[in-house]
Amino acid sequence: MAAPQSRLNRVQPTLAHSSRLALIGGALLVLAYAALWWLVPYESTLLETLWFLPGVGVVGAIIANASGTGGGVVFVPVFNAMRELGTMALNPLQVVAVSMGIQAFGMSLGGLRWTDRLFHQHEPSGLEARTHARDYWLVTIGVLALSLPALLATQRLVAFDAQAVLLGYKAFSILLGLAVIAATWTVNRSAPERSELARVDLVTLLLVAIPGGAITALFSVGIGELVAFYLFLRHYPMVLCVGTACVISAVSCIAGLVWHVEAGIVQWEVVLLAAPGAMLGAFLARPIALWLGARRLKTAGGVWIVSSAIYLLVLNSI
Repeated sequence: MAAPQSRLNRVQPTLAHSSRLALIGGALLVLAYAALWWLVPYESTLLETLWFLPGVGVVGAIIANASGTGGGVVFVPVFNAMRELGTMALNPLQVVAVSMGIQAFGMSLGGLRWTDRLFHQHEPSGLEARTHARDYWLVTIGVLALSLPALLATQRLVAFDAQAVLLGYKAFSILLGLAVIAATWTVNRSAPERSELARVDLVTLLLVAIPGGAITALFSVGIGELVAFYLFLRHYPMVLCVGTACVISAVSCIAGLVWHVEAGIVQWEVVLLAAPGAMLGAFLARPIALWLGARRLKTAGGVWIVSSAIYLLVLNSI
């Protein structure tokens, strides 16, 4: 009788809480952040003016990494508002650049936190389901394989009417957010979560990957938001919905930032101030999301997407 109990004791730690991956990756991100102070130009006087940005980074990263929607849904409205109020006159391209720079730190740490959770899941209870590692990586790698080339090509080759794209994308976001809220409190309320990724859902995600990558190039947010809310709508476990979206957003922002750095349009003062807050917020986001639970998280995420989309539509119509 001792042998089965011994085997059980060896298996149990795989389900225990862990942040090892995030701590190791976080240490590397901190080193990269420290290196920025030596490598990039900045103005000390501007740093003093923008003293409030670490707080923006914390709040933005908590929302972004708890819901998987990407920090751009917070940073883009905030920086647009700052421009309208005369606090800091970043043009739209600079807004995208600094948003990607901040997310390169915040979403990376958030993605590591959720990936930690993938390998240390608790036993599902009630209507919950376990996320399979195969589904997690199939979504992440499959989407990135199509969205990254679209993102990089859009930055370098395509000139879109950003105003028209923003209006169309945010109108779609409102519909998607409302659909997630409605489904959460109706058809999905008493239904069990899907335990395995359906082929039709993988195909759908691959279809939205290319336009999602192009949109991300224009606004620093897009593909992560689409992945998270489609999977939420289809009632998959939180780890699959949020974790894959965070990893996809992180890789997309790191890849997209390269072009902005080469073009010399990154306002580094903003990144230097907001990135530490973004990393702190990203570390706090996963436990907050788990505390909220899937239903409240989906509702809060849907409300934020709808409200931020309406704000941007109104702002750009004035």
